[in-house]
Amino acid sequence: MKFDEEPNYSKLISVFETLIGSNPAIRPINTYGAQKIIYQVGQKRGRLTAEEEDDRQPKKVYDVVLHADAIHRGGGQVIPTTRTVIYVSQITTKPRLLEPIYMVEIQAPEQALGDIYGVLNKKCGHVFEEMQRPGTPLYNIKAYLPVIESFGFSGQLRAATSRQAIPLCVFDHWDMMSSDPLEAGLQAATLVSDIRRRKGLEEQMTPHSEFEDKL
Repeated sequence: MKFDEEPNYSKLISVFETLIGSNPAIRPINTYGAQKIIYQVGQKRGRLTAEEEDDRQPKKVYDVVLHADAIHRGGGQVIPTTRTVIYVSQITTKPRLLEPIYMVEIQAPEQALGDIYGVLNKKCGHVFEEMQRPGTPLYNIKAYLPVIESFGFSGQLRAATSRQAIPLCVFDHWDMMSSDPLEAGLQAATLVSDIRRRKGLEEQMTPHSEFEDKL
């Protein structure tokens, strides 16, 4: 299975929706009343970049203890508590960002290939296919390019190849960034700070200790 769980694990899934990947909310015994809330307030409102979807991070609920009085176990009490628990789990389980990736198709003559590779390398691109068109001096190149690196790519490529190469970019897939978004100075952390600043939020993440209830 995807998360190395036991075969019977799939029988406990009570909420399953597809966003970028798959996000199950799990229903072990005696927790059925909480599973839908867990998915809605946790998965669809990721903590890192605020209100953006949290993907590929299943949630397991082992126990839920509710107040004996029905008036004290409504949405006003359950939802904020559940949200806090989910937020803490998101920032304490080595979270990673998913970045969108373009598939770039480039057609150019052989003498321009070196310049094409040079521009792609500067933009963190990865060539996965290079084929010569039969009977012509032209080559077809296919590469993956992070969307965040695509700004200015077309202009740089044309300048480097004297307009012999023109790229066509199409969204292809999402890829996981290897750097830690919670470690200052790394690319993922800088990206998180930029997103939070753009949304008018504090650039620094709230430490999980701030979510702890003081008794």
